[in-house]
Amino acid sequence: MYSSDRRKMRQPFIDAWAKGKQKKPLAPIEQMIFEVVRDHPEYHSLLDQPEFALEADWPPEMGVTNPFLHMSMHLSLREMVQTDRPAGIRSVHAELSLKKGDPLEAEHEMIDCLGEALWQAQQNGGPPDENALMQCLKDKLKR
Repeated sequence: MYSSDRRKMRQPFIDAWAKGKQKKPLAPIEQMIFEVVRDHPEYHSLLDQPEFALEADWPPEMGVTNPFLHMSMHLSLREMVQTDRPAGIRSVHAELSLKKGDPLEAEHEMIDCLGEALWQAQQNGGPPDENALMQCLKDKLKR
């Protein structure tokens, strides 16, 4: 699910949210997207305004989080946990979920590490460092 066209990247969130609310059948990826959106009620009204959602900007220098980036990171983490890649991420997620008392809160903690790994990869011009990601996640367990 990668494209440089932000409308193409955002549309699946809008579509899955609309279909799910209408109780229409969802493909597996749409179900995952719907669940992520459902877990973020602060974004529901945004997705109910498709044209605005497709065009809106959330510049980091304004101190706001891009909701589509945030939800995409949840999707990435859920897939990583499901496939246990990098190895051990599933158990870290389980432990952090117990510690936080909520899997969603665990994901929010984990997003910090994923964001750092992605930023470092971008700076280095290579793939994310799975070892550094796992170390960051394990450090979250110690706090």
